Amino acid sequence: MKLSRIAAFSSSLLLGAVLALTGAGQTQASDNAAALDYVALGDSYSAGVGAGSYDSASGNCMRSTKAYPKLWAAAHSPSSFAFTACSGARTDDVKAGQLAPLSSATDLVSITVGGNDAGFSDVMITCVLQSESNCISRINQAKSYVDSTLPGKLDSVYSAIRTKAPSARVVVIGYPRFYKLGDGCTFGLSDRARSAINEAADYLNTAVAKRAANHGYDFADVVPAFTGHEICSGSEWLHSVNWFNLTESYHPTRAGQSGGYLPVFTAHA
Repeated sequence: MKLSRIAAFSSSLLLGAVLALTGAGQTQASDNAAALDYVALGDSYSAGVGAGSYDSASGNCMRSTKAYPKLWAAAHSPSSFAFTACSGARTDDVKAGQLAPLSSATDLVSITVGGNDAGFSDVMITCVLQSESNCISRINQAKSYVDSTLPGKLDSVYSAIRTKAPSARVVVIGYPRFYKLGDGCTFGLSDRARSAINEAADYLNTAVAKRAANHGYDFADVVPAFTGHEICSGSEWLHSVNWFNLTESYHPTRAGQSGGYLPVFTAHA
């Protein structure tokens, strides 16, 4: 009986020690997660245009409280969070107006950029308002820009980020395909035009991913997450053209931010 009590007492001590160590480990892991300094850069896809609930203080940048950077920060409570993404931003705009929060203490950076440089808005306006041939021609112009000019623009902004935040993990996030092809849509653009727009999104993503990899950055592909949620899918996470709110057209909805961009970024953060 005495030996049993001693054994039980010893087991209790061992269990207590294990629990204490486990608890300490969990606390340390939690502290490490909370110690992150996070900066969210980029264009309207990072700002959250299309998700509504815009911060009035952000003005024309239209930063949404439902954008994936805000959602990630709310879930992970980083020690600091700076949100400078802005609607309409190009690579030069990011360099000129968004990098101030970056420093040697920055641990994590997210960015979507390149779509506006390639003329995304003009491509969509041309395709919606003009002929199929004009749409295809404008897409080919954009692809030519992606080949000739965009790589240097991306290199410039990626290098500027590394200079200001030399130790940060940088997650470069891509763009979704816009249309489900087939019989989902019975109006608007032709299947050929929709297919060309999707191919252009892939073309842009490939270029962005290559430049990101050359800088040692992590590319996060959102195309799989949005598959089944494209325009014409019946479960859209993207706005189609909205003549009453053109700014939100072809941008992720609130569900697209929370169900598409957020989990993809979280997996790479």
